[in-house]
Amino acid sequence: MNSSVLLHLMVMLVQLWPCSPSTQSSRTQKTVQSFTAVRRVKRGWLWEPLFVTEEQISPNPVYIGQLKSDLDKQDGSLKYILTGEGAESFFVMNEYNGKIYVTQKLDREKKSFYILRAQAINRSTHLPVEPESEFIIKVRDVNDNEPQFLDGPYVATVPEMSPEGTSVTQVTATDADDPSYGNSARLLYSLIQGQPYFSVEPKTGVIRMASQMDRETKDQYLVIIQAKDMVGQPGALSATATVTINLSDVNDNPPKFQQRLYYMSVSEEAPVGTTVGRVSAEDSDTGDNAAMDYSIEADSSDAFNIITDNETQEGIILLKRRVDYESKRRHSIEVKAVNRYIDERFLKEGPFEDTTIVKISVEDADEPPVFTLENYMMEITEGAESGSLVGVVTARDPDVDNSPVRYSIVHSTLLKRLFSINEHNGAIITTEPLDREIASWHNITVTATETRNPEKISEANVYVQVLDVNDNAPEFPKDYETFVCENAVSGQLIQSISAVDQDDSAEGHHFNFSLAQEDANNSHFTVKDNQDNTAGIFTAKSGFRRQEQFFFYLPILIQDNGTPPLTSTNTLTVTVCDCDTEVNTFYCRYGAFMYSLGLSTEALVAVLACILIFLVFFLAIVTIRQQRKKKPPFSEKMEEFRENIVSYDDEGGGEEDTEAFDISALRTRTALRTHRPRKKVASEIQSLYRQSLQVGPDSAIFRQFISEKLEEANTDPSVPPYDSLQTYAFEGTGSLAGSLSSLGSTSSDMDQSYDYLADWGPHFKQLAGMYSSHRTVGD
Repeated sequence: MNSSVLLHLMVMLVQLWPCSPSTQSSRTQKTVQSFTAVRRVKRGWLWEPLFVTEEQISPNPVYIGQLKSDLDKQDGSLKYILTGEGAESFFVMNEYNGKIYVTQKLDREKKSFYILRAQAINRSTHLPVEPESEFIIKVRDVNDNEPQFLDGPYVATVPEMSPEGTSVTQVTATDADDPSYGNSARLLYSLIQGQPYFSVEPKTGVIRMASQMDRETKDQYLVIIQAKDMVGQPGALSATATVTINLSDVNDNPPKFQQRLYYMSVSEEAPVGTTVGRVSAEDSDTGDNAAMDYSIEADSSDAFNIITDNETQEGIILLKRRVDYESKRRHSIEVKAVNRYIDERFLKEGPFEDTTIVKISVEDADEPPVFTLENYMMEITEGAESGSLVGVVTARDPDVDNSPVRYSIVHSTLLKRLFSINEHNGAIITTEPLDREIASWHNITVTATETRNPEKISEANVYVQVLDVNDNAPEFPKDYETFVCENAVSGQLIQSISAVDQDDSAEGHHFNFSLAQEDANNSHFTVKDNQDNTAGIFTAKSGFRRQEQFFFYLPILIQDNGTPPLTSTNTLTVTVCDCDTEVNTFYCRYGAFMYSLGLSTEALVAVLACILIFLVFFLAIVTIRQQRKKKPPFSEKMEEFRENIVSYDDEGGGEEDTEAFDISALRTRTALRTHRPRKKVASEIQSLYRQSLQVGPDSAIFRQFISEKLEEANTDPSVPPYDSLQTYAFEGTGSLAGSLSSLGSTSSDMDQSYDYLADWGPHFKQLAGMYSSHRTVGD
């Protein structure tokens, strides 16, 4: 490329280059061509990137710049060609001089640059005189887009009473203009609405607290933020966003009672737990910050309690114990309400609690009589004569009128018979002597009733303990069976004895054992007291003879340690036994029994022998009579010979009902020990049949057999038919002919002889003719 072409292009570009941003802004209505300071030399071309400012162009194409080859002699021999992005649509080139024009409005936000190619050819030869070269046309931005808040509208929440400078939220606007060129996309934020409570950082859009705010005064604020481009210079474009800022609650308010004095009342008849009334403290906070607990100051009355209703945030005053109009008619309590959750940041503001006074009046009511004690403990000695005083119960009417009281006993009929009460003074007396050994305690229910109002009744329990006296003498705990052998030696222990006493000794029982004075010097036995409430009976001589004396009766004296002591005489019976070294108690009891009947051993043996002979004779007679009672064969005149038949009267299950009939049931068998299903009986038919041939109709086996068959038919619902008639025949015993049933036949009729049938009488004449060996062939 020669120097003339290069110089021409440089001069043209310098003339079109903008001098400053102010020059650019002052020429917004004119076409401006500009090139970068980078120079590129490519073969015969000199070109640099071109810039075109987006704007509303005029109806005619706007000149951008010119490309020219140094071989161009301006004689029209060269032809310039433009190709690439936007060629012939947005951009055109004069094919004779290489001037480039823009024909349409360009939008940098849609496309910021275009890549094109230029070529110079000879018109005659159509051969390129310069190689094809690529260049770029950049679209320069103008401020044609206003800012936009894409995330609006905004909602933010900040705790109330937050300190100044607390960040609330951040708003962000965007501008579609080129941020790298000029100030078109440089935004500036400002607060249009929201002073003096909030502020906004101009460059970041961060909204901050400008002062402390109280939610209870106002809980929501509407803030308007404006964003301007061109750094807020005149002619800048702007947009606004709305920010709703809510103040969240903090516990910065204590509870406050709306009343400094409450008046309530409660009846003296009200039971414990009755609701007396409600108090309420208000808290301007919300949620948990408004939660509070109520309490009663310790120096107040102890008759009331208070609980917190978590739903209504009220204090419920309850009756803790019964109140009495006559003793105290008014109560005054101090109730405190304290926040449940405390925020330490606000403790300097003061205590988060409040108090109020509650005055409670007790209403008078007609109350039932009141006993001086709920339970009375009384004592009385057993055996005390009727009318003895047990104790006194006292009740009074607590009301002001002090109505007289009437007493009575309500309990079982037995207690009414044992005790009575004076209805005027409450004195309880006995109606008959009491026995501690029958009952040591008695429970009595005493009522007190107002005479002026019989509906007012009170009850009290009276427990009467019967005190013991020594009125029961000791005695043997059981009847002793004492035996002594005839060959016993002197000093031999034959029995240990003890004693019992129904009385209750405070120091414990202690018994003394001894023989009665009249037998102490003339007895064959002695008593040794072991000093542990037991004693031993010893022989006082050697050798005893039953023939001389069979029984000895020892009077044993037992004395207790009561005041005064009681003594009883208990007789111990000693039986003499015929033994070697040890006593056979059964033999001794038997001998004693016979002795008491006045029989000797020889007489007893004779009696037993007679009884044995009588039994043998009786058994012989019974056996003979049974033999005589045997029936002769075929004693019945019209006895029928038949098989055992089971008749079924059932529709059945058709030809496929193969389980309807059990042939085993047609055969006789003996009684089974346990019930079995019918299908398991067939295997025992033959043995039962053979047994049945050995017994008669009156046999127990036969009766048991019939009973078992009937039971089997009644208790087996699985085998049809369900309703049936079962007939069983029993041949019995004693027949010389034996059984005629074919079930037991082991040979054919041809092998048997029936000639004996002719001797059986006229009843068997026809049968004898049928089976006799003398019958003719014609028969």
